[in-house]
Amino acid sequence: MPIEKLATLTVGGGCFWCLEAIFQQIDGVEKVVAGYCGVTCPGHPTYREVCSGKTGHAEVVQVTYDPRGATYADLLKIFMSSHNPTLTNVERFSYGSQYRSVIFYHDEQEKVMGETILRTLQPHFKETIGTELRPIEPFYAAEEYHQNYYDKNRKAPFCEAIIDPKLSKLRKIYPKLGSNPIF
Repeated sequence: MPIEKLATLTVGGGCFWCLEAIFQQIDGVEKVVAGYCGVTCPGHPTYREVCSGKTGHAEVVQVTYDPRGATYADLLKIFMSSHNPTLTNVERFSYGSQYRSVIFYHDEQEKVMGETILRTLQPHFKETIGTELRPIEPFYAAEEYHQNYYDKNRKAPFCEAIIDPKLSKLRKIYPKLGSNPIF
């Protein structure tokens, strides 16, 4: 059955390598691109510029998915489970606004769903959820060496120490997350 229309999710929650690895495991996800989003500015930002914290961009992933296999709400719940959304501008040992938790909505329906998910999940956290909900800004794909990072570097210390435990945690929360052999 041909795909009628793919949809897009753009979120940031710490390191884009982690989010990319997570979303690549989900049935219905067609493509995940690591990149930068968060401000309108001239030119394509570089990783070095974004890491300086001076551009206002966040490290994000842009997920292209078939809504018949994975819904926007499901993807947002997985996103919110994959990081600590109560922390502001920090992800484990990395600090700066580029690591903030943010949902970039593409239309009014996504905005309403984002508000609903944030409101529904808040009682499950002791601290206030700090995830931003913002209209989409221009998305810039990150440099090629950031794309498919986990698949290319599974034995790297960062992948084993940070990404593997996140994937393990999500397998427990969502045992039927995807048919990918990693899950």
